[in-house]
Amino acid sequence: MFDTGSTGFMLVATSLVMLMTPGLAFFYGGLVGRKNVLAIMIQSFVSLGWTTVIWFVAGYSLCFSGGQGGVIGNLDLAFLMGTNLNSTFFGNSDIPLYVFIAYQMMFAIITPALISGAFTNRVRFPAYLMFLTAWLFLVYFPLVHMVWGGGLLAEMGVLDFAGGIVVHASAGMAALASVYYVGKRNIIERGPHSIPLVALGTGLLWFGWYGFNAGSELKVDTITVTAFLNTDVAASFAAITWLILAWVLEKKPKFVGLLTGAVAGLATITPAAGFVTIQHAALIGICAGVVCYFAVALKNKLHWDDALDVWGVHGVGGTLGVILLGLFASSAVNPMVTTNGLLLGGGFSFFLTQLVSVLVVCIYCFVFTYVMLKVINLITPVKVTREEEEAGLDSSLHGEIAYEQD
Repeated sequence: MFDTGSTGFMLVATSLVMLMTPGLAFFYGGLVGRKNVLAIMIQSFVSLGWTTVIWFVAGYSLCFSGGQGGVIGNLDLAFLMGTNLNSTFFGNSDIPLYVFIAYQMMFAIITPALISGAFTNRVRFPAYLMFLTAWLFLVYFPLVHMVWGGGLLAEMGVLDFAGGIVVHASAGMAALASVYYVGKRNIIERGPHSIPLVALGTGLLWFGWYGFNAGSELKVDTITVTAFLNTDVAASFAAITWLILAWVLEKKPKFVGLLTGAVAGLATITPAAGFVTIQHAALIGICAGVVCYFAVALKNKLHWDDALDVWGVHGVGGTLGVILLGLFASSAVNPMVTTNGLLLGGGFSFFLTQLVSVLVVCIYCFVFTYVMLKVINLITPVKVTREEEEAGLDSSLHGEIAYEQD
């Protein structure tokens, strides 16, 4: 009944995307100081458990049932009622529905965890759990439905192969809003406490991203291979571009810069991975390295305390990728592209659709996140106290420490 090759591949891809969340925890954990490692890592790991519960109860249903052409689905499939081992995914009968449910769940797990890097060392754990829950229901689930569940943006012709709008632009703008709300840290850390942990996290993210992008084809074909190769090429070109820029402008070839550039390239190619040629993937990687590098530089100049550069890497990278898709989308690569990108002879309307849609989503995510944090603060304090921050969140909030203090 099911294609065993595609089903097996999708199970591997699902596992790879799951691995990205621990990878993110290591990436963020290495970037913070020694007294705040566990506090930032638990914000990623708790999403593995809590988001799974939400996805089972209502998340999958709200994303992928009912509401054709609308903003949000319905609860017809709440608690996964009406599904069984032989159910097929409506978009691809070659794989069991349960594989698709699990695959999309991994996306839901990592997306809000991305935001946590912006407000590191400043947010209390109960407030984070409330934020995680509300953000999934009121931002992530509607975006998934509108783009991938047959909703409003899909009917408008918006393309997003693996999450430039749904994952990276939304998380990046939410991160920026959270920075504006929680303000600056009282205690500025001296820099990453463990660059080797950052490297480990980057490696896990890069490895997992093959499942993130190539798996979004939901079967094994030439588009799967294209997305896989485009992912690596864009990440590599972005990493080297960032390294060169840092070497020239900062006089040192920075390892953290190389790693950050790779993540920027991965985020930027995500919406376009299965829609563009390998040559354009290389160009997208170069654009990602340049634009995201200077976005981070702008953030520093404006003194925004986006601690781990979520806005500059994911927000700017995801937005850039969606816009570049409007320039480089190719029907020769993927028949889902009904109109080529603007620079490949396509009409201006597709490019404009991509541009407007991602900008509107960015504005919504920023405004809603800011308002949501204000509401949460009426229920439970969002910000840690100065004393908690000085002591370190590991001990003050969680009663644990990652390292014995000198």
